[in-house]
Order: sequence, then C-alpha cells, then structure tokens
Amino acid sequence: MARPQPKDSLEAYKHISPDSGFPTIIHPHFNPKIAAHIPPDPLREEIIPPKDRAFFADPEKKALFSVAKPVDLTESIGTELQGVQLSQLNGTQLDELAALVNERGVVFFRDQDLTTEKQVELFEHFGILDKHPAQKDQRHVTIKGSNADWRDVSNYTPWPNAEFHADTSFEINPPSYSLLRMEEHPPIGGDTAWVSQYGLYDALSDHLKKFIDSLHAVHTSRLQYDTIIDSWGGQPNRPPIDTHHPAVRTHPVTGLKALNVNPGFVIGFAELKKAESDALLGFLKLHIHSADDHYVRWKWAVGSVAMWDNRVTIHRVIPGNYPPNSRTGVRTTVFGEKPYLDPNSESREQRERRLAEEKVVKANGAEKTNGIAIHEAKGTDLGAS
Repeated sequence: MARPQPKDSLEAYKHISPDSGFPTIIHPHFNPKIAAHIPPDPLREEIIPPKDRAFFADPEKKALFSVAKPVDLTESIGTELQGVQLSQLNGTQLDELAALVNERGVVFFRDQDLTTEKQVELFEHFGILDKHPAQKDQRHVTIKGSNADWRDVSNYTPWPNAEFHADTSFEINPPSYSLLRMEEHPPIGGDTAWVSQYGLYDALSDHLKKFIDSLHAVHTSRLQYDTIIDSWGGQPNRPPIDTHHPAVRTHPVTGLKALNVNPGFVIGFAELKKAESDALLGFLKLHIHSADDHYVRWKWAVGSVAMWDNRVTIHRVIPGNYPPNSRTGVRTTVFGEKPYLDPNSESREQRERRLAEEKVVKANGAEKTNGIAIHEAKGTDLGAS
C-alpha cells in the first residue's frame, strides 16, 4: 500500500513546476508567515535544576524491584518493568526508577492506569516541568505519529522531521527525563526506536573518540522553528536558538561518557571547517542508523508508557501507513543540567572492563593471601610436631 501523501501545508506545495508537475524545492523561509511571526516568550537563560532524583536511589533498587520484575530487552538499552503500576510507586521507588533509566536509557511499562493529571503530578517528582517551543500547556504536550514519507518531504523542508533526536537538545538546559503515555494507537505501526548514546560512543575507535571529545556540536532549533510554522501551522513560543554543547557529554549520575550528537538538531561542529563538519556529521548519521546492537524498538499499545533519559539516548517515531489522528500520546519532560564533559570520566565499556579487571586482581589477591595463610598454618603445625 502506498504511503499517504505528505502534508500539503508546506509552502513548497503551493509552487508547482510547470515542467515536472512537482513542487519546486523552496526553503520554508520563503513562507511569509515565518518572518511575520513574533514569539511571545524570550530566549531562556541557564538555570540550575534540582539535584537529580537518581542521586537519592539505592543502587540495588531493592524497593522498586520488590514490586516490579525487570526484563532487559537488549544488552545495551531498554528494560520493561512488569507487574507494576506507575501510579502506585512511592518516592523511594521513583528515585530508583530514575537510576534505572540513567543506566538502561529507556524503561517501558504496559497497561498503565495513569491519567494526564496523575502523570503530571508523578513527573514533577523528577524536576521542573519543561515546555517545548510548540507546546501550549506548560505541564504536557500532545504527541502524534508520522504517516508521511519524510524521505520525500525532505526535498521541500530542511528539518529532518522523522530523524533521531534528543528532545529539544538545542536548549541551554536540554531535558533530562521524558515520559510518553499512549492514549490512542493503531494496531500496527507507529513504533518508536531508541539508540543508546553510551553504546554509540563505545562503538567508535579510540582515535575517533579522542577527536570527538575535543569538539562542540552545533545544536539549532531554527530548522524546527521554520517547520512548526510552515508545515504544522503552529506559532513557536520562543525565538530560534543555536547552542554549542560538548559533542561528548558526561552523565552527572552515572559518570559515564555518551555521544551528544543527533541528526535532528545538530548541524555541524564548531571547531571544524564546513566540509570537515559535513563529512563527520554524515559518518555519525550512518553510525547511528547502523547501531543495531545499541537499538531498541517499542511496539506501543493504549496504556503503554516509556520513560527515557535524553542525555544518553536518541529516539525517533517510525513512519507508517496508519490512518491520520489514530495515534495520540501525552508527554511530560523536565529540565536537565547544561551539558558538560568531565575529561576524567570513562565510557561504559571502559568501566565494565576496569571493574572486571579489578575483580580478577581482587580474586587473585585473596587467593594469594589464603595460600600464604595456609602455608603459615602448615609451618606452625610442623614446628609444633
């Protein structure tokens, strides 16, 4: 079955070539609505968010796992918590959930009884509620699906709408946690995929890791800003912004390095020339789309919930042929810290290797110590005889 036609609201679709019969390739800046729009809110300034709730968690997560069964969906990313209602978790269990999300990137739930009000109340436990530039309600935003073929639409708008991204990574304080609860969903289609940025970083060669460690990624909201007006018919509440965040960041709770690049909002690298920047960005896009071993895909149903850490994952909705307006979710998001790189931090793979080596050394030391103790005990016995 053919995919539905892309949204005809794009300005490009009002300019048809008499020769080909297709829309001319016209940048949305030519849409006069973009220049005419005056955002009502100012640009944001940096804030210091509350201390991450995961810092308060028991590393063993005994309270959470006493009421929920964790099932890891892949080695690298994604855990489903079974037999639990989010609405029934107490503060201690929510802190441990935050820690689990830090480690596993994204945590899933089925058949949840959350209402929108309860979801907002629950998520305020994790920090200060964030507001997307296109979001009207401070507390939450409605998420739809993607039933247009954006490989085609990309001819007519510069924002890669259905690409992997971390939510509003262009902000000075990009979000830490996001939670999406599905209210309506088609029986098939509309899946969401996540990729671990811990894993993406580990999968690079050591030489390339060192190089990317030294770079700042240029995140921009400008392309999305144009598309919100041109394609969505919306009115962004903040002006567009460009930020330079470390291309590799350190997670404040786990202390691990993660790649901090996504095709949805990153347009280059501050320290590089244009051709160099484009080449590296092209490679990283291929790297992301090739990361089957650091990828998880979630099949939604009504009542399903996903909570993820934008600092160490990227995600995208998989385009599909399902009917328009058949997929509706409610997303809540909280502010995170300004991204930073601690040069002394390690990657997930480095830590696992170090801990394994320390375990061997400790075991060998204990064996050696026991051997000396046995020898000395035997020597004492011989002397006594």
